[in-house]
Amino acid sequence: MSPAPEKLPPIDDELDVLADMVPLAAQEIVELGCGAAALARALLERHPDSRVTALEVDQRQQAKNAAAPRPGLSFVTGVAQSIPFPDARFDLALMLKSLHHVPLPSMARALREAARVLRPGGHLYVSEPIYDGALNELIRIYNDEGVVRAAAQAALDEALRAGVLEQLAERRFQMPVHFADFADFERRMMRPTYADHRIDDTVLDAARAAFEPHRGAAGADFTRPMHVRVLRRPS
Repeated sequence: MSPAPEKLPPIDDELDVLADMVPLAAQEIVELGCGAAALARALLERHPDSRVTALEVDQRQQAKNAAAPRPGLSFVTGVAQSIPFPDARFDLALMLKSLHHVPLPSMARALREAARVLRPGGHLYVSEPIYDGALNELIRIYNDEGVVRAAAQAALDEALRAGVLEQLAERRFQMPVHFADFADFERRMMRPTYADHRIDDTVLDAARAAFEPHRGAAGADFTRPMHVRVLRRPS
């Protein structure tokens, strides 16, 4: 049985977890579902000898990404289940809170694609939120991800059974999440550019009511429990 979220070790920067689990220097890296690519940008600050190719399907986010270029970082429009690169192109693939966003029928294919574009012995780092904790309960009001998060873990398990990937390590931890106020939470969590959660006034009022008990003078602080699995393309 996994520890309760509040018993998990706190981690402020997931890049520290990544650096502890896989090589990052002089690597060819692909991020699948990059969003704003915040971790990729930080990674390149530490390892300017690496290169990151970041895939994202959301056109609005891609426009923002293109407006903030960075040496070593390139953006490509695409999806994890159909990666537009040849076999054995990368040393490391990253899926940061993105596997559960892949359509259910395509999760297995996305993992096969990730394995395909990795060089033999290359690593796949998959970081997924754990379906537990106060923040999760708040998000459930408008977007219950229980089914898709379980499906993401099941797809990983099946990829291991099929020999597509092999698991090297896993880790669970919790990360702090801060919101200045409910408007900040609504903007960041309820109205992302990549999804329409169909927020009506009833749902908005329910979320606000659940948020307010967590708010103090400096805003609201939560923790997000995370589960990382590091896999490898078999040699």
